[in-house]
Amino acid sequence: MKPKRKRLYLALFGLSALAAAAFLVVTALDESLLYFYTPTQLAERGVATGVNFRLGGIVEEESVAQDGATTQFVITDRQATITVSFDGMLPDLFREGQGVIAEGTLNAQGVFAAHEVLAKHDETYMPKEVADALKEQGVWQEAAPVTQP
Repeated sequence: MKPKRKRLYLALFGLSALAAAAFLVVTALDESLLYFYTPTQLAERGVATGVNFRLGGIVEEESVAQDGATTQFVITDRQATITVSFDGMLPDLFREGQGVIAEGTLNAQGVFAAHEVLAKHDETYMPKEVADALKEQGVWQEAAPVTQP
């Protein structure tokens, strides 16, 4: 075999190996990404059942119901709502009318089965993803600054 042909084969092999490595990296990244949706975005885009993602919004007033260790509540972005089911202890700061992010999957009945629930940590805090999504939809209203007497 001539040296020129050997270099051509080596270059083709190298490019093939590089393409395979890039494909594996992109596939691994896609599987590890955790997407964030509001109820409106979820309704518009639709997500397959069993796909892990984060859902954020505000806990709708008078929507929290407990049945043993399972808690059901409704998350809203003031345009759309979705029912969330969570087995376990909710964070101490979880309450109606407050911002929340739940991580889990959508089940066949259209209920979001959360395996983790994150709540706000002070009176003026709203998770950044939730605040940005609500601002984008024109629903967010900035809290008035707290004044000291």
